[in-house]
Amino acid sequence: MPARHLRTRTTLRLTTAMLTGAAVLAVMLVAPWAGTEPEAAPDPTMSQTPEPPSPPPTMPARRDIYTCPAYSGIDRTNPLGNLYRDTFTWGTTPPTRVGDGHGNINWRLNPAKNPSWYMWLHSLRWLGQGITAGGRGDKAALQRVSTIARDWVNDNPYSWKSDVGAYESTMHRTNVLICLRQAVLSGLHVGQLPLTYAWLDKALLDHAWFLRKNYSGDWNHGTDESMALFGIGCTLMRSDLKKVAADRLTSAIKTSIDTQGSTNEQSTGYAQFNYALWGRAIDVLRKCGVDPGTTIMARRRELAKWLALATNSLGNLPQLGDSEVVRTVPVQGTVLEYAGTLGARGIRPTQRIGIFDAGYIFGRTGWGETRAFAQESTYSIRFGPSQKLHGHNDHTSITYTSHGRDILIDGGHAGYTVDDWRFWARSQFAHNELTVKSATGHPETKLVRSSLKPTSEFYELHDSPGAGVDRTRDVLVQKDPDVMVVLDRGTSDVEQEYSALWHLPADQKVVVSGNDRVVAARPGDRVKTTVLQIPYRQEITPIEVTSGEQDPIQGWHYTTIDERLPAPVVKFNRSGKNATVLSVIAPTRSNANVSYTTSWQGDRMLLHLTVDGATTVVGIAADGTLQRVK
Repeated sequence: MPARHLRTRTTLRLTTAMLTGAAVLAVMLVAPWAGTEPEAAPDPTMSQTPEPPSPPPTMPARRDIYTCPAYSGIDRTNPLGNLYRDTFTWGTTPPTRVGDGHGNINWRLNPAKNPSWYMWLHSLRWLGQGITAGGRGDKAALQRVSTIARDWVNDNPYSWKSDVGAYESTMHRTNVLICLRQAVLSGLHVGQLPLTYAWLDKALLDHAWFLRKNYSGDWNHGTDESMALFGIGCTLMRSDLKKVAADRLTSAIKTSIDTQGSTNEQSTGYAQFNYALWGRAIDVLRKCGVDPGTTIMARRRELAKWLALATNSLGNLPQLGDSEVVRTVPVQGTVLEYAGTLGARGIRPTQRIGIFDAGYIFGRTGWGETRAFAQESTYSIRFGPSQKLHGHNDHTSITYTSHGRDILIDGGHAGYTVDDWRFWARSQFAHNELTVKSATGHPETKLVRSSLKPTSEFYELHDSPGAGVDRTRDVLVQKDPDVMVVLDRGTSDVEQEYSALWHLPADQKVVVSGNDRVVAARPGDRVKTTVLQIPYRQEITPIEVTSGEQDPIQGWHYTTIDERLPAPVVKFNRSGKNATVLSVIAPTRSNANVSYTTSWQGDRMLLHLTVDGATTVVGIAADGTLQRVK
């Protein structure tokens, strides 16, 4: 059946932001590069082995040098032979003949109606192999890419802002034009641009004017724009352009990366991209004679620590926000080296838990001190400011790894096409949270309480996802046995449909046993996950499991924007004005036993758990406090 909307309709006002994100995504694809009292978010660098400060440049900054930033890997699928045939390839769309074979391109083509495909066509980055060959003296290649680039300039006169694809790709196209200019000089062995290429410098100045007038703001798109504008100033020796761009970068870093290392993108994938992006910003400024100052380097070091804490036991970043499954890049000499190599190299961090004001909790049982790195349990929990940029409606959501595999996953990143799939992937229904069917908001979520102890961590989060609706989630994460206990409570003035959702990996087969348990495992695996629905202050309901549904969309996992797999979702449902759902997630060996009993101690329920031969007792107080008793 066709996919249908989970709300009345998606809106087009997000198109620009989505296309913006697509501009960065291709780079990510090819270069992935305590007590019981409430407490403020601790400094995530506390007790962390400090990263050595960035060394000063070994030689004075060179002036008027702007390095061609290459082509984000898009050139790999667009060989020189294809350029002679005016054929463009991006993503999963088949190679497409976009011109007449003589460099006359139809810039309005978009056969798959994919905004990312269209934007990358206008970026000109697909000309990369031809520009590289031309710079090495291949005059035929230089002629072909020059013809195509000039055709874009002729067919898209300033200002091209009314064409969103041309608009969003301006910063990338700017860099391609600079690369082309450098190739002309080196390929023709000349020191000045020939008069026949005067159009190229005029085009660069048009792009500079556009970038000055249309700044996207203090996030990755604006950072790229500022570097492109700086590149024009450096290339054409325009100090005024350099100053505007450098001033923007100096200001933007304070918004893009906060003092704790969190980015404002609300995405782990984009956080890693920003680490590389701001590293390039330092290099760009230095090589053209501008001191980058200390703030960029300091914020970037904090971001490295953030990324290390976010890294799960599989060596990946959890899929939060618009993020594909990406590995943590083990940057040598930084705290990322140990995390990114699964403990094979680098200095082992000492901090297990990071709580960040921007709305992230990253925790782990350890860094491989007493068991293998991959056998540790790791988790993420989202809270904080309302959704923006590359964020999803994922507040209170949890991801979890243990026993060398994913246990709870996120629905993933569906790309930037404005359709039902993207709406689902960004919605509450693609995340491990208590959903409220009528809720349409993307609320601010507060971390009300937290308590960090050697073998357990407790967190309480609260928000209002809809008018008259309150939602509270209490989470207890334990070590030895590694188990997670989650209490969800919802209240409303009117009847609601609530569901506590638990998204499991796509390779899992799920077996339901009564109303209180499901067991999930990959056939033949040595690990299984038991998910319990424990009766607590409200009658439990039959467990529902959904996978691969399209009407409405539910039960999917996007590992990349091009790979969507059916994946089981366990649902604990409630109807009424109030909901109380007590869940237990217990990863174990496949032949292990998981059982429970309950008892009462005054108004506190005691949950007695036996997990693979180990016993533990959790106290559940009337106010939602979860405490490890044994």
